[in-house]
Amino acid sequence: MNILENGDQVMDIAKMGAGIGAGLAAIGAGIGIGRIGGSAAEGTARQPEAADAIKGTSIILSALIEGVCLFGVVVTLLIALGIGK
Repeated sequence: MNILENGDQVMDIAKMGAGIGAGLAAIGAGIGIGRIGGSAAEGTARQPEAADAIKGTSIILSALIEGVCLFGVVVTLLIALGIGK
């Protein structure tokens, strides 16, 4: 008997994979925003006169990363809830 023959088991595995995917998306966003913050602080320390440009760029990049993370979480929720079969 194959472990994936039962439809309920397949959905359980899909839900587990969706949870792992949501977690990885959040971890990736946290790492990305942390790197942006560190680089922005280093750039501001090296060139204080460019602080406004660095701040604006880092806010835009952080927003883009959050958007990708949100997209990943929404996709994993759709998988977990079984929407769009």
